[in-house]
Amino acid sequence: MSQSTSASAPDPLARIAELPGVADAIAETRTLVDRLLGHRVLRRRSSDVSMESSLRGACASAALEGAEVAMDEIREGHVYDTRIKGALRVSGELGSLVDTWPKAPRQVLARLHTLAAADAVSDEALGRPRMAGERVEDPLELGPAPAPEVALARMEGLYALLGARTSVPALVTSALVHGELMAVRPFGWGDGLVARAAERLTLVERGLDPKSLVPSELGHQTLREEYAPALRGYMGGTPEGVAGWVVYCCRAVHAGAQDSLATCEALKRG
Repeated sequence: MSQSTSASAPDPLARIAELPGVADAIAETRTLVDRLLGHRVLRRRSSDVSMESSLRGACASAALEGAEVAMDEIREGHVYDTRIKGALRVSGELGSLVDTWPKAPRQVLARLHTLAAADAVSDEALGRPRMAGERVEDPLELGPAPAPEVALARMEGLYALLGARTSVPALVTSALVHGELMAVRPFGWGDGLVARAAERLTLVERGLDPKSLVPSELGHQTLREEYAPALRGYMGGTPEGVAGWVVYCCRAVHAGAQDSLATCEALKRG
């Protein structure tokens, strides 16, 4: 949960939360998520909605990595693509990592990568930062990733950010986690799966979506034409680019919440 910032330590994220357009996007998304959380179906069927959200989010995240995803086949257990298998493993274990995430983000990211890439990379490459000369997958065509030593330094900055006390909304922190992981691509394979899972984990842990009902990954798939351009804007580092990325992420979470509201309505109709 968010904590208030002490007077002696300026909040490192406050200036991002104050960028043009960010507050309005946060308010609009928060309103819809609160509407979802108040849906009467959740009194009896919360776990069903959460499970459906988890499955749909995993499938969307794998699709963004370039996997051919058919929900019906996945429901029937016909899963062969390494990206789909990895996304499903990540999604299945996300709930157990919520409490550890704010205390040991480095270990959680290593675990997420181990789950995501178990069928795709060598055992010694699982959960460890990429090294010089290792290939970096780029399904979104973001361009070259930073050198391993630069990536490591930026990851240390991300860990410090996650450990800092902040009063900014969860949507700001989660967008920055997602953006940094995609910009850095710390592992080289499956970074998108890890980044989108870390965003969702942050939304759960910081209280926006405590029951993990919102498939934010599906929101990114819904807005996939805007995903890479928004990321490139973030990677450019300008205030406009960072604000645009946070606003985009809010819209993706909004789209995910709409999907779960549709699930609730379908359950209500029986």
